Amino acid sequence: MCGIFAYLNYNVSRERRYILEVLFNGLRRLEYRGYDSSGIALDADGPAPSSASPSGASYAGAPPLVFRQEGKIENLVRSVYSEVDEKDVNLDTAFSVHAGIAHTRWATHGVPAPRNSHPQSSGAGDEFLVVHNGIITNYEVLKETLTRHGFTFESDTDTEVIPKLAKFVFDKSHDEEGDVTFSQVVMEVMRQLEGAYALIFKSPHYPNELIACKRGSTLILGVNELSGQQNGKPFHDVKALTTNGKPKELFFSSDLCAIVEHTKNYLALEDNEIVHIKDGSVSILKFDPHKEKPAFVQRALSVLEMEVEQIKKGSYDHFMQKEIHEQPHSLTTTMRGRLKDGEVLLGGLKEHLKTIRRCRRVVFIGCGTSYNAALAARPFVEELTGIPVTMEVASDLLDRQGPIYREDTAVFVSQSGETADTLLALDYALENGALCVGITNTVGSTLSRKTHCGVHINAGCEIGVASTKAYTSQIVAMAMMALAIGSDQISTQARRNAIINGLTRLPSCVSEVLKLDAEMKELASSLIDSESLLVFGRGFNYATALEGALKVKEVALMHSEGMLAGEMKHGPLALVDENLPIIVIATRDACFSKQQSVIQQLLSRKGRLIVMCSKGDASAVCSNGSSRVIEVPGVADCLQPVINIIPLQLLAYHLTVLRGFDVDQPRNLAKSVTTQ
Repeated sequence: MCGIFAYLNYNVSRERRYILEVLFNGLRRLEYRGYDSSGIALDADGPAPSSASPSGASYAGAPPLVFRQEGKIENLVRSVYSEVDEKDVNLDTAFSVHAGIAHTRWATHGVPAPRNSHPQSSGAGDEFLVVHNGIITNYEVLKETLTRHGFTFESDTDTEVIPKLAKFVFDKSHDEEGDVTFSQVVMEVMRQLEGAYALIFKSPHYPNELIACKRGSTLILGVNELSGQQNGKPFHDVKALTTNGKPKELFFSSDLCAIVEHTKNYLALEDNEIVHIKDGSVSILKFDPHKEKPAFVQRALSVLEMEVEQIKKGSYDHFMQKEIHEQPHSLTTTMRGRLKDGEVLLGGLKEHLKTIRRCRRVVFIGCGTSYNAALAARPFVEELTGIPVTMEVASDLLDRQGPIYREDTAVFVSQSGETADTLLALDYALENGALCVGITNTVGSTLSRKTHCGVHINAGCEIGVASTKAYTSQIVAMAMMALAIGSDQISTQARRNAIINGLTRLPSCVSEVLKLDAEMKELASSLIDSESLLVFGRGFNYATALEGALKVKEVALMHSEGMLAGEMKHGPLALVDENLPIIVIATRDACFSKQQSVIQQLLSRKGRLIVMCSKGDASAVCSNGSSRVIEVPGVADCLQPVINIIPLQLLAYHLTVLRGFDVDQPRNLAKSVTTQ
């Protein structure tokens, strides 16, 4: 849920001011992952006040400069420059080698406050500093043990045990064996930790070195060689690239979007890998808790297929607004190369289609918006494949220990590919022998690595916390998956052709529906004082009702509920009066006549209706003109949810702006939910 970032320059002179700005900018790119507090650590000038640390272990130089602040990144930036002036720190000091670390936090253990912000420290002298994404599940046991050994804890975090444990290991090794390497310290720390984490360590005992490791949380290494770089080659050997002593910059990040402006050469760390940067070279070790010595690993750098423009707002006021309007392009990218001559080509599923066709059932598993996308896909997956489909919220599946069988195909849907509940459910399904399929937007994510096969939705970088373009691309990806699985059935050929034709028309239809922007802004202004909103849908658009209501909850901070229209008479009808706004989704599909009946029942009870219908159907859904009507272009009925959600996304966006709330960083939320 947090964002971690690090920058190391080697054999290239960088002023402290420049290093600061690189760290700050890295945090700005990761702020969507958490924004209630943040911090950085970098090196000071000159000799230490004493040649020995408080523990008696000496190190050269002054203790690192550590800055922590509550609130968003800009709070940290202001406080750092203020403190720098007070402490008379020279920002023009140049370093030919320097390692800095940074963190932006979404609070789990301890309220947002400087003492709970990262980097967390080993204590006086900051002998070990750590930034952490994830959760340490056995921190209470470790804390109790370290307290008995004389350590004093200052924060409420689970993270603080990590640097203190590193100091304990370091001191003990020095007492018993003499010298100990940074990687040996970190390996012993990893041996004691339980939970999911990505960690970056910095220590004045090991100046100009950084160590990163991970288990369950994403961590990226970026490499920018500043001279003699071989452009155009898709892969470089890490060792060959980094042992040559040439000037270079190295980065660690929770997300590719924080390194794209610096380099396109990257490596996604695997679980239990340790990356040690020393003297400009990168050593990759594979940690095994059952072995004393790790194995050295050879890895290759990949080339990032992302442009800097994708992580900038451009002419838009907010990322959410930009991402809503990017959907014609993102949907085109999702389908590019996958629809050819009336056929669907999904390379990631090709080898497993026969197994999926023979399975007992398909189980869709996700959380939040990703769950809603799977729910939108369920009807046409059942229709085109003839395979029963069940839905599971990942956390609930784990709570119940619901049955998953070897004959099942479990489809895991996650924008980030790092959602903790979804990954734990994936582990559960793998243990039970199911074929596991991933639907994700993030290449190299844990979900994409752990599943047997899958589909990348290729929607592009999504920075707004409320998912928009990823939702519609997920639906389209699952539509193509259903078409591929059902391609062996002659009886559904005509239906498949109609859906494929609908898919090719989809981007232009989305462009058309985006023209409702001004109308949705005007509707939002009429709802600004409402306390609640109901959204009714059924059939293909039950998921649209849930997702539309979720968007309003997330960003506009307004109570809203998506409801199955068929359940209206069984309770929700009691809420209807002339003040409560109700959106009814009544576009043309098999449920159209039923929705017409729902509209009449609501009107007879003086409901304040807003009806979404297909173009030309205004009189059919509201003959007396007493309701507000939103007309949208029609496509194949199973693809209509892609069109229908967009006015609701626009409505949520404009409601948020008009109500004066933060669109891209809604209260209490973060983009990538990496905690249970």
